[in-house]
Amino acid sequence: MHRFTTKETKHTDQKRRLKLWYIFLPLLIVAFYFMASSVNESTIERQKDSLQNAINKDIIHCYAVEGFYPPSLTYIKEHYGLTYNEELFTIDYQPIASNLRPDVTILEIGK
Repeated sequence: MHRFTTKETKHTDQKRRLKLWYIFLPLLIVAFYFMASSVNESTIERQKDSLQNAINKDIIHCYAVEGFYPPSLTYIKEHYGLTYNEELFTIDYQPIASNLRPDVTILEIGK
């Protein structure tokens, strides 16, 4: 079947394939970039939710065991082992009173 193909037709077929690669490759790179950034955002949201749950658990545990809410975030870190990525999150911990639940806000740094 290839007896009617010439060098010119083979050359034009190779040019077509090369043009398709020039179009397809940038689209593939852009699609990969958007997928990677989407995964990164969802991972950060999961980390934030996990941190919120850990802080709430430690606050409740402290009140149940010691009879008062933690006076500071440092107290939770020292006595209950709270660790988190301080380069990614900042925590605003506002104690109200020893018998009232503190106000806790978690913020992403650089957002």
